[in-house]
Amino acid sequence: MDDREVVQHIDELVAEEHRLRDHSTAGHPLTDADRERLGQLEVQLDQMWDLLRRRKAREEFNENPDVETVRPPDVVENYQQ
Repeated sequence: MDDREVVQHIDELVAEEHRLRDHSTAGHPLTDADRERLGQLEVQLDQMWDLLRRRKAREEFNENPDVETVRPPDVVENYQQ
């Protein structure tokens, strides 16, 4: 997955997240499935942003960004900020 594809995937995830949130703010309560999906979207977005940051870092140092892969949720979600 190249940078363009990663950004495109991020855009798709964000659009889906916005659709769900807009639906809920329009007076339609979120279902359990909607809330679960929002949680999944948040994790997937964290994974994609992490991947993009690591790819950009490799590019900056003239290394091959294609060696980077999506990290598992438990790794990405346990970062110290």
